Amino acid sequence: MALYADGFVIPVPENKIEAYRRMAAKAGKIWREHGALDYKECVSDDLDVKMGLPFSKGIRAKPGELIVFSWITYKSRAHRDKVNAKVMKDERIAAMCDPKDMPFDGKRMLYGGFKVMVNE
Repeated sequence: MALYADGFVIPVPENKIEAYRRMAAKAGKIWREHGALDYKECVSDDLDVKMGLPFSKGIRAKPGELIVFSWITYKSRAHRDKVNAKVMKDERIAAMCDPKDMPFDGKRMLYGGFKVMVNE
């Protein structure tokens, strides 16, 4: 089966991580209801790496910010487009997207769609 994934990297102020977790849990249920195969949200734990560029440096995290690394999987890009169209029309998502009430700065979110190359 071909797979497709949306990926996100978001800096979240440490004092807002619980609000972000609650929002993400609700969003994950909505994405799954509309057909996403999987929904994962992970928070930084070990960014003191010796090789490569740590996520925190790549996204220019500020002191007191945690990094959230997330992905949603779909059957294909066409499936992703259908699911996301439904999600974006869902009133529950609209209710969570007030910029004044977001637990993170959406302008600093990294996002993209990816063809799955290896699926072991």
